[in-house]
Amino acid sequence: MRFLKSSINSNFPIIVMRILNWVYRLLRWALGIIFICSGSIKLADPGIFAVLIDAYGIVPEMLLLPVAVILPLLEVAAGIGMLFDVRGSLWTIAGLLLTFMIILGYGLHMGIDVDCGCFGSQDPEAAAFHGLKAALYRDLGMFAAVVFLVGWRKYSGIRPIKFPRIFTIRKYKRRVKDAFV
Repeated sequence: MRFLKSSINSNFPIIVMRILNWVYRLLRWALGIIFICSGSIKLADPGIFAVLIDAYGIVPEMLLLPVAVILPLLEVAAGIGMLFDVRGSLWTIAGLLLTFMIILGYGLHMGIDVDCGCFGSQDPEAAAFHGLKAALYRDLGMFAAVVFLVGWRKYSGIRPIKFPRIFTIRKYKRRVKDAFV
């Protein structure tokens, strides 16, 4: 059976391109939902999240509560942006993940026995120090997904939408290559 070649600067068969487009969408949606849930749980009680941040000892005490509110808000906003493929949301999540991995690596290096704080105070990893290592591996997996998303955007020519266009009535038609579903 002969596969048709796709028209997007590719040697991939069309079926592979369609599968990879769906993988792109599913990973984008999964990351968006994870960050929305994680940020929402932390926003529900920023005081407890501030205590979790304080356990790492890297944020001055007067900045604990603002960081405990701003960081989850940024997670929720980036997560919503990922659901709609808004420009900048993928890079925001990449930056957040890099920050989280650096902090988790610091905690492992210093031997800090704390909850990672990834999903608020009810994090299942809170029971043991090994939770930091598991959280680091989880973040590495999510970062690998981000690398795939960035690579697929570049390869297939997907252009994320600009933020103000989310709120406008669809007067324009996005190209097939564009990521909004």
